[in-house]
Amino acid sequence: MPELPEVETVVRGLNAAIGGDHIVSVKVLREDSVAFPDVALFCRSLGQKKFLQAWRRGKYIVIELEGGSSLICHLRMSGRLIVKGSTGRKRAERGRFLRVLFQLGSGRELHFEDMRVFGRLWFKPDHLTLEEVVPSIAELGVEPLAQDNFGGGLSGKLLQELFDGKSQAVKSALLDQRLVAGVGNIYADEALFLSGVHPQRKAGSLKKKEYEKLAENVRAVLTMGIESGGSTLRDYVNAEGVNGNYQNQAYVYGRTGSPCLHCQSAIARVKIAGRSSHFCPRCQKAQN
Repeated sequence: MPELPEVETVVRGLNAAIGGDHIVSVKVLREDSVAFPDVALFCRSLGQKKFLQAWRRGKYIVIELEGGSSLICHLRMSGRLIVKGSTGRKRAERGRFLRVLFQLGSGRELHFEDMRVFGRLWFKPDHLTLEEVVPSIAELGVEPLAQDNFGGGLSGKLLQELFDGKSQAVKSALLDQRLVAGVGNIYADEALFLSGVHPQRKAGSLKKKEYEKLAENVRAVLTMGIESGGSTLRDYVNAEGVNGNYQNQAYVYGRTGSPCLHCQSAIARVKIAGRSSHFCPRCQKAQN
């Protein structure tokens, strides 16, 4: 599933590509890709709407439209938002997994593609809030990177408050979107490695300096992920259809059996709450 860096990369690409453009028409090829409202109203409501700006909340993409309305997207496992075609050129190529097609005033097209069909789109009219249209947005935790209206980023003190008294594995706590929004499997593994924290340690057992170091490294790996255009393992591409590059510089994720870049020990993998976790057994001891 795309994580914060991948979603942020798509948001930045959308702002560069379609800011100021407008929707001429909408065609829904798979109805369950639209979560709200019904498909007919979704298409009718979006017609002639002008794009203002896109931003991110957790793993949700919010595209503000003129008049106070918004187009909201969650990519889930394999969703893609891709701008295709150029003004004055022939019709953009349409892939087999195209689910929703937005014809743009510039002559280009915005494609929502989704192989596994878990991704969803919502239209928020001006008289409703984001939380009323997508209730799960109200449950999202702190944004780890500084963002307008959502705090100043993740600090060690805040992380300690969030994890206080929790007996679940620290890896599971980092993945809990109600605590920290946007962090997923890849970047949680990377941050824990750089912090020297074993993924199975109890979330509430870390010391003050460990929380500070972990918060710092969560921010650092997410920032590196954004700078690398995200990670592409299977399906993810940015708004222009280009793969991310972070996976090629990962410290532990996807490197089971390979030598640790710090101590040369073999990278290990363990399942935590059904998710694969990668770590160095020497750099990240079970008890520090």
